[in-house]
Amino acid sequence: MQKQKALGHGLVNLAAIHRNLSVAELYEHAVRQGEGTLADGGAFVAVTGQHTGRSPKDKYIVREASTESSVNWGDVNIPVSEAVFDLVHQRMLAYFQNRQAYVVDVFAGADPAYRLPVRVVTEQAWHNLFARNMFIRPKAEELVGFEPEMTILQAPGLAAMPEFDGLRSQTFVLVNFKKRLVLIGGTSYAGEIKKSVFGYLNYILPERGVLPMHCSANIGRNGKSAVFFGLSGTGKTTLSADASRTLIGDDEHGWSDRGIFNFEGGCYAKVIKLSKTAEPEIWDTTRRFGTVLENVILDPRTRVPDLDDGRLTENTRACYPLDFIPNASETGMAGHPDTVIMLTADAFGVLPPISRLTPEQAMYHFLSGYTARVAGTEKGLGNEPQATFSTCFGAPFMPRHPTVYAKMLGERIAQHKVKCWLVNTGWSGGAYGVGERIRIAHTRAMVRAALDGNLADAAMRQDGHFGLHIPEGVPDVPSDVLHAKKTWRDDKAYDEAAREVAKRFEVNFKQFESHVGADIKAAGIYTAA
Repeated sequence: MQKQKALGHGLVNLAAIHRNLSVAELYEHAVRQGEGTLADGGAFVAVTGQHTGRSPKDKYIVREASTESSVNWGDVNIPVSEAVFDLVHQRMLAYFQNRQAYVVDVFAGADPAYRLPVRVVTEQAWHNLFARNMFIRPKAEELVGFEPEMTILQAPGLAAMPEFDGLRSQTFVLVNFKKRLVLIGGTSYAGEIKKSVFGYLNYILPERGVLPMHCSANIGRNGKSAVFFGLSGTGKTTLSADASRTLIGDDEHGWSDRGIFNFEGGCYAKVIKLSKTAEPEIWDTTRRFGTVLENVILDPRTRVPDLDDGRLTENTRACYPLDFIPNASETGMAGHPDTVIMLTADAFGVLPPISRLTPEQAMYHFLSGYTARVAGTEKGLGNEPQATFSTCFGAPFMPRHPTVYAKMLGERIAQHKVKCWLVNTGWSGGAYGVGERIRIAHTRAMVRAALDGNLADAAMRQDGHFGLHIPEGVPDVPSDVLHAKKTWRDDKAYDEAAREVAKRFEVNFKQFESHVGADIKAAGIYTAA
């Protein structure tokens, strides 16, 4: 009973507590309980049922005195009352009684000055393995007297009761900053655990002078670091896992007055149609003991993962410890970056594959957070590309107003004289269905040229639709590839499509015009080509 009380938040009368188990032990529990299967090579494969992605409309933040004026309430940060939270909390405590619980104590934040002790309590062993992979694993001596400053209780088998709770569905992610507690239920998608920690850090760190960022990061041989902002599917993981550079992390980082640091100890890579040739470091992790594969189809006889099979979802994932990547940083920390790259996957095929941004343009595109999704990547999408604007390249995870994060980024860009680039990893030669995806080899060459300083003195041409500055030449990239219009067969069709996308930028940015200066607003105004 004393051990159960030590878990905190009212967890009592559990049938068993499995605390800080090894990878092998978690495998044994998960397999014995039928939570998944083993793939050829040793990865553990879990199928998450109807939820193969996050449920952003089912995520709520408790509205109380401390959050009333600090959270940017709306369609993203949906309020819920303390009474509803307490009701669901009590139901979850009752649900866990006479059940076993898996507990892992981890850190979020590689920098000891800012790291957050987190306790994750899960109903199933494989979710605990996910959390163990995903965050920073304490040393044995750090587990002695471990006191969490954030706790996650996760029970996929517990469904909400909308008719009594006032929630939207049976799925729920409830965040209570005052109680430092997150409740997750009604979904087996493991990404909810990861993003709950990210959202929590995004709320508390700005008050400590740290900019939380939805980005990957790496370090060059010259010791200079770079960050890559981008939404899912734009290439954060792929481009940061470059064998010629040291990987800091693939998704979530902080930028303090000491430099940048990874929030995590693992990676959660999208693996649909992953190429062994183009992305060997990530591909190799899908064949390793300790990796968790989500919704990846296996050959029924050989158990070999088929990474091209998206019948369950296009959002297939691999979760693995960061040290599975050969060139991963041992510290997860680096100095101030000298380059910021903002990634977009433009399915309309009109943005240039690489362009230099002025500081004002960087702020404009950071607040815009543009990409374009295509059919098959999300439920409900039609055949035509859909423009997506997710401010700060991570709106679902940003509890505070976007301008809080934008202001901090702008100050850091100015203070450290950071070079900024916009890189389009989407389509060229036409929109999705007509054009082709820009080759990874070309994108890598452009990114390397930007990071190595080879474009510092390059001749630039200003685009007539977006005002972007496009280099006239990049080593190992055909010149025609650099200019989106030249890849289209029909100049008029390109101009029409470009004007339409530029107008969408304008309409979206109206929400920020009263919060930014005229120089940032003007940075996004297009001119007729």
